[in-house]
Amino acid sequence: MKQIRNIAIFIPHLGCPFRCCFCQQQKISDTMHYPSPAQVKESIEAALHTISSDTDVEVAFFGGTFTSIPEKMQNDYLECARPYLENEQIKGIRISTRPDAIDKDRLRELERRGVTTIELGVQSLDEEVLRLSGRGYEPEQVVEACRMIHNTSIRLGIQLMVGLPGDDLHRDLETTRQSIELAPDMVRIYPTLVIKGTELEQAYREGRYLPMTLEEAVEVTAAMYVRFRRADIPVIRMGLHPSEELQQSDTVVAGPFHPAFGELVLQKVALEQARFLLKAYLPTAASNQALILFCPPREYSQLVGPQRSNISILKREFGLDALDVNSDPGLQPGSIGVGNYQGMMAVLPREQYLQSIE
Repeated sequence: MKQIRNIAIFIPHLGCPFRCCFCQQQKISDTMHYPSPAQVKESIEAALHTISSDTDVEVAFFGGTFTSIPEKMQNDYLECARPYLENEQIKGIRISTRPDAIDKDRLRELERRGVTTIELGVQSLDEEVLRLSGRGYEPEQVVEACRMIHNTSIRLGIQLMVGLPGDDLHRDLETTRQSIELAPDMVRIYPTLVIKGTELEQAYREGRYLPMTLEEAVEVTAAMYVRFRRADIPVIRMGLHPSEELQQSDTVVAGPFHPAFGELVLQKVALEQARFLLKAYLPTAASNQALILFCPPREYSQLVGPQRSNISILKREFGLDALDVNSDPGLQPGSIGVGNYQGMMAVLPREQYLQSIE
């Protein structure tokens, strides 16, 4: 299967009818202007020269409510990408927008002009969380928007956030359940950050908003991730892209920012899967004093965790004198095995583990 790479064109806050409490798009996107059609073409040309031929490419317009910008500007941007779609240099055009900013007529026009994926900034399906975040729409509008997109050939993406005002684990998992029912083709999950210059910063400084810790955000996102994966829905990103602006010391005032947030989530998932495997294996094992966990080579860092913390946690919880990790190229992706120096005794595939999640 080919990798998919986006040529990202940022149009920060363009077309957005609301300024959500958490939003300061110019800080997040590291872009302080709107690109002209000529600049869009230059960006596409430059990116295509650096992308391998075995990669599927999309031109992606991110950062604004694409379907709310003036129609001529929409069409100008789409026309920039369309020739590359027609000559098969790219495989699709992707846009991001709000659930309340599309209708049947506009969807037909987007489809005609080559749009292949629409990502909806849903954020939450909890009515109170949406209200407190200043989103300006109701959960029912999200459901209707997804239904309309499914009635086209356009793929549906859903963007969700954890740690919004009024949010908690129960509400995040309920949003996950409802999102699965909407049958998106892909999902992104972002932790809420307190960005300088936002309403959320003011609420934070006044003590009206308490951001998640990094550990809390990783735990909640991991719980959502495994549920989406059990439903066979790809989670294509977890955590904001660590742009230069976002990593500057004064941009993120508070909140669970980490440049490798997605990797931390996958490490948490691997820890829980290994824990599940050891609980099942140890009661029948001849000895639990020196064990080895096995994983595919590319997933070694996920299993051992940051600074080998997963291994330390498992050794302590299960009273093990030694617990090593070996990579095994024969294991399927997502699988974890357990055994000793004589060999592997049991394997837990990721799919089997996911089915155990309540």
